[in-house]
Amino acid sequence: MKVDLACGDNKHEGFIGIDIVDIPEVDIVHDLSVYPWPLEDNSVDEVVCNHYIEHIPHDDILGDIKDILKETTSFDEFKEKLLNKKKSKDGFIKFLEELHRILKPGGKAKIVAPYATNVRAYGDPTHTRYIHDWSFYYANKEWMDNNKLTHYDIKADFDVKFSYFIDDELSLKSTEVRQDAFKRDWNSIVDLIVELTKRN
Repeated sequence: MKVDLACGDNKHEGFIGIDIVDIPEVDIVHDLSVYPWPLEDNSVDEVVCNHYIEHIPHDDILGDIKDILKETTSFDEFKEKLLNKKKSKDGFIKFLEELHRILKPGGKAKIVAPYATNVRAYGDPTHTRYIHDWSFYYANKEWMDNNKLTHYDIKADFDVKFSYFIDDELSLKSTEVRQDAFKRDWNSIVDLIVELTKRN
């Protein structure tokens, strides 16, 4: 099974499209910030996800309130549950954990997002976060263990590879000039392209 998350009207050929909008290209209408996604554990071979993760909200306060309302029958009970609710995990972490859940071992996800040091990352008022290579190291158990970050309790483990869509003018320069620009110059990297491979 191959899945295109947040496909919109640009679904990859041969993929099942999932999106919040009900349009002809979308096969499964679902809000990706609502978990679990309507896919079985370890059922997906390949995922593509283009220009969605920068829109993931950090938390879902409204969703938490709706869940508590479903579980309560009085205002006092609602108030008590709301006041005692533990803080939810960040939305990006939830996304990575859900991706890990649906992928088969060895399954791959290709994710594309505007790079953190590109004006496109800042220009869209609907973006909620800035995506950098380091954002994905937190989905690698070995890296988390080595950096003593297991208290983050992230339930995802991926091998991570990066590539970059770069400015046209920069693509004609030498590797040395490009590497220097990546470290120093805004807008040298347009998009980050991440390949995640489920480890277990």
